[in-house]
Amino acid sequence: MRNPIYINDSAIIAGVDSFDNQILDCFFEKKNDAWIKPISKTNEIKFNTFLESHKPYQALDRSVQLAIFVAQSLKNVPEQTAVNIGSSRGATGLWENSYARFRESGTLPIITSPLTTLGNISSWVSQDLGLNGVSFSHSITCATASHAILNAIAWIESGMATSFIAGGSEAPLTDFTISQMQALRIYSRETDSFPCKPLDLSKSQNTMVLGEAAACFLLSKEQTKHTMAKIVGYGIAIEKLSSATSVTTNGQCLQDSMKMALVNTAFEDVDAIITHSPGTIKGDKAEFAAIKEVFGDNHPALCNNKWQLGHTLGASGAMSMAMALEMFEKSTIFEIPYLDSTFTNPRGINKVPQKILINATGFGGNAVSLLLEKF
Repeated sequence: MRNPIYINDSAIIAGVDSFDNQILDCFFEKKNDAWIKPISKTNEIKFNTFLESHKPYQALDRSVQLAIFVAQSLKNVPEQTAVNIGSSRGATGLWENSYARFRESGTLPIITSPLTTLGNISSWVSQDLGLNGVSFSHSITCATASHAILNAIAWIESGMATSFIAGGSEAPLTDFTISQMQALRIYSRETDSFPCKPLDLSKSQNTMVLGEAAACFLLSKEQTKHTMAKIVGYGIAIEKLSSATSVTTNGQCLQDSMKMALVNTAFEDVDAIITHSPGTIKGDKAEFAAIKEVFGDNHPALCNNKWQLGHTLGASGAMSMAMALEMFEKSTIFEIPYLDSTFTNPRGINKVPQKILINATGFGGNAVSLLLEKF
């Protein structure tokens, strides 16, 4: 990156009201005997109030509704702002309901096709905010939101956009989507207080849990009085497919993306890494192996929020960015309560974090690393 990209505002709706693990609001629920993590109770109340006052939006998929809801919280959005809010699955619930009706009756609602396309998310956000900038959506599975940030950086640096709303939205708590994850044999069957256990390298079974969430960020190369942080590095990598889930034991794509993101930064200056770690045995071990290869035993403090939120798929990179912003704001590094700090924080870092690295990976063998700096 030639110049930093400034994060001038953010908005989020997720399974917790705060990533601070001193504020424990991470109770998971069961759906058909499968763990899930919906948005928090307080967020659900606010969201339902929003839908009651915006009745035309009630026909949209929940992933689209969540994105519109969070984007309305952004302040001082220029009219020409571009939008890229991605999603791994898109209009999951609406698509499943429409297909079920088709299987039963052979008929569909007239508006099925336009309302079940992935492009709904960004286009509806642009419509709602009255924006005239380019609007597009995409899916790169679990790295989707981080790729949206990359798209924003590219458009802003090229001069094709001066401001950009980027992020991710996911509402995957549907029977078919959960069944897909169960078929991969990665879904959690834990019975204790932490159904999802990312970075617990001693676990004997996979612990991935699906969660729903949305977040977006207002980005620009110009700082404002509301600037929260700046993006000072990014890395991208892709490795040769070796399996359906595309993970190698040494996390080669993550090694490469982290090194690229840190090309202009001393490794010892990174205070924390918010890992992608989905709670699966192979995925968590691969990312930790990659971190050890890059940083050695004396690595930065390791953080993760999937133990609170579950895996929000295409929105997960946005959740990590929101977590980094909260750590900057609260001048602290959030811990993982079921892990020993000598493992997650071997340097014993207790200072105000200045630089935080965020990792994301997705099916297809791709990885993204973003380096944020406190403003």
